[in-house]
Formats: sequence, structure tokens, C-alpha cells
Amino acid sequence: MQGLSLSSLKKHPSLIPLYACLIAGVGAACAYTIRLAVKNPDVTWNSKKNPVPQEAYKDKQYKFISPVRDYSKVKCPAPEY
Repeated sequence: MQGLSLSSLKKHPSLIPLYACLIAGVGAACAYTIRLAVKNPDVTWNSKKNPVPQEAYKDKQYKFISPVRDYSKVKCPAPEY
């Protein structure tokens, strides 16, 4: 198939941007999948050390900053297990 070897790619230089976009897209998809597997709080890689990874985010405040309401005194509505 033409365009898959280096010598045929030199004959068809218009395929270089196509390969560059393909490599960039595959790289971005792989990087995003790895990021989801590592940073997502629902994923645990060591179930004996951290059986419930969601509990680490229980006391952190990811709330809207409001001058009207003080969120530091509001208890987390998550159920206790």
C-alpha cells in the first residue's frame, strides 16, 4: 500500500499532515484514558489499602464561593457507611 513506507511517503508528501493528525489524536485519547484511570476518585488500584476511595473527598470543599453563605460549617450530605 502506498504511503506506508518512508520511500513512498517521500513521493506523497501530502500524507504527512494526515499521519501527524492521526498520531496526535491517538496520543490525546491515550493520555486522557490514562488520566481517567489515575486521577478519578472512583478508581482504586489497591483495594486492600484504600477500599473506599471516595471517602478521601468527603471533607474537602469543592463548592461555589458565595459571600452570602459560609460553606465551612456545612456538613457533607454523603451517607456514613
